[in-house]
Amino acid sequence: MPLPPLIPRETPICRWWRNLRVAPPVGVWFAVLIAVNLVQTLSLVVKPLSPRAFRRFNRWLAETWWGGCVVFAERFNGQRIIVSGEDLPDDENALVVSNHQQMPDITTIMSVARSKGRLGDLKFFVKRALKWVPGVGWGMQFLNCPFLERDWTADRERIARTFDTLVHERIPMWLVSFVEGTRTTQRKVLASAVWAAERGLEPTRHVLIPRTKGFVASVEGLGDHLHAIYDLTIGYIDGVPSLWQHITGRVKEIHVHVRRFPVDELPELEAELAQWLRDRFYEKDALLERFYATGTFQAEPAPVRE
Repeated sequence: MPLPPLIPRETPICRWWRNLRVAPPVGVWFAVLIAVNLVQTLSLVVKPLSPRAFRRFNRWLAETWWGGCVVFAERFNGQRIIVSGEDLPDDENALVVSNHQQMPDITTIMSVARSKGRLGDLKFFVKRALKWVPGVGWGMQFLNCPFLERDWTADRERIARTFDTLVHERIPMWLVSFVEGTRTTQRKVLASAVWAAERGLEPTRHVLIPRTKGFVASVEGLGDHLHAIYDLTIGYIDGVPSLWQHITGRVKEIHVHVRRFPVDELPELEAELAQWLRDRFYEKDALLERFYATGTFQAEPAPVRE
């Protein structure tokens, strides 16, 4: 089963001091984010004159602010991101699929992207409800992030427009998709197992059976603009941390296993592509089973399922 939430082993005084220690920099950093939103809004003046300059400027803003989040975690909090698996190239467009447990998954992916010089090219599938949230939601509107209703019929046309922009304007991207559709919990894994049994699918223990429609649409809609699929498996040691636990430095070590699949090696038929994604999550389930037993992804990855 998935790890339970992280329960810090510390006294109330230590917890109070830890929270007090990070409150000032977090407040300043959020104020900086609102200032970034204002600058992004002002950059709209440039867009009619030079869409490319508009995109490059907003890419730089995202890289700078997100980079600050990564540096804060790594240097101020002493957090280590331990990456295993395949080395990723620096210059290709990718669809990033990952297991999803909590918000620190996102900053972990940011750390991997930053190590390859692609932090500013991250784009996330985002819940439409977040679109108007000051800070993160406002900022993502300037980065060509797809906003979703979680209703495929309603989302299809909106996603197609976003893909059309990415493809025709040749926008560099690492497009992040949490294809499980929600955060993994023990309750949701049990529900996923029931859903799988009803459809004759093998159940999983540590991840959810992925939703395949959006993945298939992404591969097909991005066409030759997409070069590879990056399959990331994120593992925590003592429990799954909340965002605040991550910010306050309670998470000292996060593991990530990376696999790369060139798009030209993927199956072409929709049903086969959907099964390809499910197979990757069965492998991910086996990886996490071993990780929870050994505390590392360093061993050879699980064998590819036929």
